[in-house]
Amino acid sequence: MARILHLGKYFPPFAGGIENFMADLMLAQIELGDDVTAIVHDHVPQLAKFFSPIQAETNIYRVPSYGRLLYAPISPHFPFWLNRILKEFQPQLLHLHLPNTSAFLALSLPRARRIPWVIHWHSDVVSTLNPKLSIAYHAYRPFEQLLLKHAHTIIVTSPPYLAASTALQPWKTKCQVIPLGIDKNRLPEPTATDWAEQQWQAGTVRLLNIGRLTYYKGHEILIKAATQLDNAQIIIVGRGELQHKLANLISTLNLQHKVKLVGYCDNQKLIALLNSCDCFCLSSLERTEAFGVVLLEAMRYAKPIVIKEIIGSGVTWVIKDAGLVVSPQDSLADVLQQVIDNKNLRLKLGKLGQQRFEQVFDIKNVALEIAKLYESILTT
Repeated sequence: MARILHLGKYFPPFAGGIENFMADLMLAQIELGDDVTAIVHDHVPQLAKFFSPIQAETNIYRVPSYGRLLYAPISPHFPFWLNRILKEFQPQLLHLHLPNTSAFLALSLPRARRIPWVIHWHSDVVSTLNPKLSIAYHAYRPFEQLLLKHAHTIIVTSPPYLAASTALQPWKTKCQVIPLGIDKNRLPEPTATDWAEQQWQAGTVRLLNIGRLTYYKGHEILIKAATQLDNAQIIIVGRGELQHKLANLISTLNLQHKVKLVGYCDNQKLIALLNSCDCFCLSSLERTEAFGVVLLEAMRYAKPIVIKEIIGSGVTWVIKDAGLVVSPQDSLADVLQQVIDNKNLRLKLGKLGQQRFEQVFDIKNVALEIAKLYESILTT
């Protein structure tokens, strides 16, 4: 049994792949007998919380935050909370989930530096689509490299991402590949089936996309592809800064009958949509989409997958034979139409994906691999 403190950016009910993974991993670790706690930012900015005392849910401390700057939480309380939790919980190991600017604070705290660190490398901070983020990375990188230098081990989520990450190249001897995973019990048989059926048009092939409405997710390309699709409907789940822009695009292209933005969905509605769709499409455009936890959710329900090829990302490795990859020279609409027109292909790909999920991405298997890593660190 080990005492582990996870340091993350957010935590459910914040909707995100890293957040869902972290929650599933912690539950699996508790089942294995570990004593596990996490410190994260409260994803709901509330200035009134500035003077609030430290309070915790079961195993989770949510530090007040007051907005975001370039996707980074603004949380002046964080170092004080982290230092106090380190003192009271006395973890044997610190598990840092990056990217997260608040993780840099561990460098300045003696209590943190005295215990070994595992860094979970979820994504590089790199963008060809967001110039502001690229500029900000010049200030971020020195602290990132100091974290990596201090880490005992760096967990990378796929072999392709390790091979392509410039930031990790000096530290490859510290890196170990362990894929992300999810708890299939968090995704049971659906109960909101009636609601889901009301969202779909009768007689169409149902294409689903789930993801934050942000710059790297490629929603514009998916919406424009709909102009060329026959006998299909697309539902996009998620909210974000591009919501109004995407809604206007759907209206401008007169696609209200083909493309629907349904916003945020709770877990029951999300499960019902996943279970009732015919194909899942991930339209992301760059390596910020490092792994795609949502792909595992689609594979759990035996759904075929179509993705855009992202050089240096792990998404193609994740789906393996469970879907089709659209190369840069190919048309997303053409590949989607191929899947739309071929039910047998959809069933074959879905079955292969479900098998791969069971073999590789069940959170219990992932937690066991991480437990072995912890043991090797704590016994040396």
